[in-house]
Amino acid sequence: MQHDLALEGHGVRLVPLDTTHAPALAAFVDDRIWAGMSTPLPAGDDAWRAEVATAHTTPGRYAFAVLDAGTGELRGSTSFYDRDTRVPRVEIGHTFYAPRWWGGDTNPACKLLMLTHAFEVWGCARVALRADSRNTRSIAAITRLGATPEGVLRRHRLSSDGTLADTAYFSVVAEEWPAVRAGLLARLGA
Repeated sequence: MQHDLALEGHGVRLVPLDTTHAPALAAFVDDRIWAGMSTPLPAGDDAWRAEVATAHTTPGRYAFAVLDAGTGELRGSTSFYDRDTRVPRVEIGHTFYAPRWWGGDTNPACKLLMLTHAFEVWGCARVALRADSRNTRSIAAITRLGATPEGVLRRHRLSSDGTLADTAYFSVVAEEWPAVRAGLLARLGA
């Protein structure tokens, strides 16, 4: 869906993903970065424009471009999705970054901004995160955020190659949010 939500802090800006970001995404996203996604790797600017269009037409998905707050350089993308205001809950995912940003402050900064918005603005009771169970790098990153592992859903999704894959689920619930926030702030030196 198209949205106007923007979040900024800790060296990053999350702005609505749009087609102007397609060439930068096409320039750095490869098989290694796309591992664990459920669609084939988009190849080229036109395929990335189509990927952005898909994000815009997906109900309840708030897709973001992750930018360096100082330089404006595109670091990657992340999204809120599957928001349910009745529960209230949301998931965070569709996340990928250029490898030069792996293991640094980008992911914890983005997740701090997004979790803060989910819990403190939207009033969520639960925020879920998930990863392909084979994607050990993503699972380690989610675990470092302070999310609680909930289990693995077997044959839950399609992989980008069309095979069935298992999904590892994690969550943060409202009662855990203060401790998770403190841990993320400590990681960011704030």
